[in-house]
Amino acid sequence: MRDTQGRFITLEGGEGAGKSTQVARLKQWIETLGHECITTREPGGAPGAEMVRKLLVEGPAERWDGVTEALLHFAARREHLRTTVLPAIERGAWVVSDRFADSTMAYQGYGHGIDRAILGTLYDITVGAFRPDLTLILDLPVEAGLARAASRRGKETRYESLPVDFHERVRAGFLDIAAADPERCVVIDATAGIDDIARAIGDALATRLGT
Repeated sequence: MRDTQGRFITLEGGEGAGKSTQVARLKQWIETLGHECITTREPGGAPGAEMVRKLLVEGPAERWDGVTEALLHFAARREHLRTTVLPAIERGAWVVSDRFADSTMAYQGYGHGIDRAILGTLYDITVGAFRPDLTLILDLPVEAGLARAASRRGKETRYESLPVDFHERVRAGFLDIAAADPERCVVIDATAGIDDIARAIGDALATRLGT
């Protein structure tokens, strides 16, 4: 009998890591296994959260400081969970999200230097005990990722315009997060080809979730 338990899978990584492409590939693969699968993103993924997203990704880099960014992210995250993620999981769907709370820890905690204990407290307040079943961290050198991102969009987003050393701290943050939680996190080499990355993700799901 088909497993009817909902799952929550997150894809993380720096700018230009190819998360959106792999989210779409992963959705197709999960559906071939007979599961309902929805894809979503952060910040965003729900009407109220998408309004907050515009505040975060548009405008000049100096628009917000790190604390304000973190508060906006967690406000959007709570709406995302309440409106989109948790109802889907409760009905047995698999949810694949392009970014979740690890991005806040990496960008605002490691990148901007916000006290990580404060971010942990905000997580407890807005999310509680809920955690992803699996987190896939797509890793590649910063300059390669920024070049990919710029060529894809034709213009920089607010985050992409931040200095390279900021993005180096973000990359180090993601790798630290993965090392501290190896049962949940798998690091994927994002310098590989799209098909190779998709296979590595499929292998991680089979190993960790028994798909």
